[in-house]
Amino acid sequence: MYLAREIDKDLLDWKNDPFRKPLLLRGARQVGKSSAVRELSGHFDYFLEINFEEQKQVHALFTGDLEPKELCENLAILTKVPVIMGKTLVFFNEIQSCIPALASLRFFYEKIPQLHLIAAGSLLEFALEELPSFGVGRIRTLFTYPFSFNEFLIAMNEKTLFKAKQQASVKEPMQEVLHQKLLRYLKVFLVLGGMPEVIVRYSLTQDMLACQSILDDLLISLKADFTKYKKRVPPSRLSEIFGSVARQTGTKFVYSRATTESNHKQIKEALELLIMAGLVIPVVHS
Repeated sequence: MYLAREIDKDLLDWKNDPFRKPLLLRGARQVGKSSAVRELSGHFDYFLEINFEEQKQVHALFTGDLEPKELCENLAILTKVPVIMGKTLVFFNEIQSCIPALASLRFFYEKIPQLHLIAAGSLLEFALEELPSFGVGRIRTLFTYPFSFNEFLIAMNEKTLFKAKQQASVKEPMQEVLHQKLLRYLKVFLVLGGMPEVIVRYSLTQDMLACQSILDDLLISLKADFTKYKKRVPPSRLSEIFGSVARQTGTKFVYSRATTESNHKQIKEALELLIMAGLVIPVVHS
């Protein structure tokens, strides 16, 4: 089941833009990047998806010369999906697993700009560090985040309440009964968070316990990814800082409360990695 997202409009605008560039979707794992692209594919005659984590044999196509037309021909033969300009959406999923494929994006813009090409991946910041050049001005980037509160209201089929919220102001506040209803939804949203799988389950069942089980599984999976950063920071330190960020949410983050085992520099390094991975989103006060 797919729930409408704010990024859907951005993707549709990109599809219809005659001056579009290859699109790179960035964001943490499980925030809905792939689902949004598959939803967009309904506006095309053909959809060619390559998952570089699952389809290891495809990596061989990106060795040697990165000639876009030849790559498209080979991908069409491999997947049995025709690549027709304007009619086919090509999707490179989990592209961080194939650095040459990531490097090839700039050449698609230079050689066949009429192709609709989207790439997506998590931990892309780490993969980009391995590239000597990343085609400045040849690739468009969109960041994908978990559900916002506005998106949550739409998912709950509360379009009129959402509209009332958008129209409310200091001079013309909402009616109190509507405000209380909005606050009830906000409390639920703060408990659930914005991960798409959780929001979908709640929209179908309103079962908080089932949603908590999904959250537990997601948390375990995200922490398992910490081993991918072990060349920079020990996974145990990342896990500790990650937990401290959760405990300090809503207040100023204080380094001394994060851990007793690490110094300021080590804590800052771990925190910056979590931000790069999209697992922590800093809110800077003004």
